[in-house]
Amino acid sequence: MASEHKGPEAYYFERLEQGIFEIQQCVDCHKHQFYPRTLCVHCGGSQLIWNKPSGTGTVYSYSIVRRKPEAGGDYNVVLIDLEEGVRLMSSIENCALADIHIGQKVQARVARRDDAAVVVFDAVEVAHA
Repeated sequence: MASEHKGPEAYYFERLEQGIFEIQQCVDCHKHQFYPRTLCVHCGGSQLIWNKPSGTGTVYSYSIVRRKPEAGGDYNVVLIDLEEGVRLMSSIENCALADIHIGQKVQARVARRDDAAVVVFDAVEVAHA
């Protein structure tokens, strides 16, 4: 008989499908973590709770992937540092590729891509400072 217990990764994707982006926080050390795990990566604690992050973040790094137009065209891959102290890989959707820059402020949202819910970001500031 299969266990009905869902691991943290399954729970994370289930919530994304509901349009809700959550990350884990350790009850013991109070630090946040992403990607979902069963133990805290900071202190090894086993009591993790789920929180909705602010969604506000900063571009840590990025890359522009070049493709032929018939293959879908160019796109961006970004590493975002959220205010809560976690880093995740995603893309920025409302910004020209040439306007993406390190240190850029962004805001998370849940979107549908290829029949799956994913976290993407919108630029809060578009032009270089």
